[in-house]
Amino acid sequence: MIATIDLSKITEISPGFGAEICGFNATTDMTEENFRRLQEVVTMYGVVVIRDSKLSDESHIRLARMFGELDDVKPYISAGRKNRLEYDELFDGNSLFHVDSSFNPRRAAYSLLLAHELPPEGTGGKTAFADTRTSFDDLDEETKQDLLANDYVAAHSMLHSRKLAAPEYFADLDPCQFPMGRHKIVQRHEKSGRMNLYIAAHIHHIEKIFKHATQPKYVIEVEWKQPGDLVIWDNTCTMHRVVSGPYSAKYRRDMRRATVHDSSTTAWGLNEHSNVRQGLP
Repeated sequence: MIATIDLSKITEISPGFGAEICGFNATTDMTEENFRRLQEVVTMYGVVVIRDSKLSDESHIRLARMFGELDDVKPYISAGRKNRLEYDELFDGNSLFHVDSSFNPRRAAYSLLLAHELPPEGTGGKTAFADTRTSFDDLDEETKQDLLANDYVAAHSMLHSRKLAAPEYFADLDPCQFPMGRHKIVQRHEKSGRMNLYIAAHIHHIEKIFKHATQPKYVIEVEWKQPGDLVIWDNTCTMHRVVSGPYSAKYRRDMRRATVHDSSTTAWGLNEHSNVRQGLP
C-alpha cells in the first residue's frame, strides 16, 4: 500500500522552519500527488527531513531529477576535484554556513542529502540550517531599507570559503585570482513570495547581517539517526553547515548530495550564462 504525505501530520522542527516526515518510502511512495505535496512542504518550511527514506544512489538521483535539472561533478573534476562516488550527480559535504553552488554562474535550488554511514550518536555530524526568510523579516527597519535601497551584490568564492574553513591548507591561495558568482544579497524567494537574505559566511562587509541571520532562534540542527535518512532543502531561502565534533577524527560519515540547478528568474544572478564550475586548483 502506498503511503500518502498528509500535510496535516507534518512534524515541525521549529515554528515555520524545518519539517519531518516519517513512515514514507521515498522510492515506492513517490507518486505525482505525493511529490506535489512534498514540494509544498519544502516551499513552506525550507528544510524537510524524511526518515528511513529507503533510497539507493539510483533512486536518490531519480527523486532529485523530479525537482529539476541536476548539477554533476564532471566540470569540478576537470577544474581540480576528484570524485570518490560512482555517480557524477552525487557530491560530498562545509563546516561554515553556506549555500550550495552560490559560487557558480548558475546557483543551486534544491539539495537532497542522503546518509549512507553515520558516526555514533553524540559524536557530532548534525547538519545546521539557518532560516534566511524569517531573519530578513526580523531585520531592523533601518537595515532593511538600506539593503532594499542599495540592492547590494555579493561575490561568492568557493576558494575563499575553503580558505576560511582551512587556512593552513590554502595560505598561498588568492581567491581574487579566480572567478566568483555574483548574486544580490536581498531577493524575493519566488516560490513563496517572501523576501530573503542570500548570504554566506564567506561574504565580506556583512558581518552584522550574517550574525543576525545565524542567531539560535533562526537555526535548527538536524540529527541524522540512521542510514537512509534524507534531508531536502531549498538553497534559495536557507543556509547550512555540518556541525563538527569528535567523530571526524575517529569515525566515517558518508553523506551524498544531489544538487538541483535553480530555474528561477534570479538563478544566474549577475553572471554570464556559462557551464563553467569552480573546482579546487
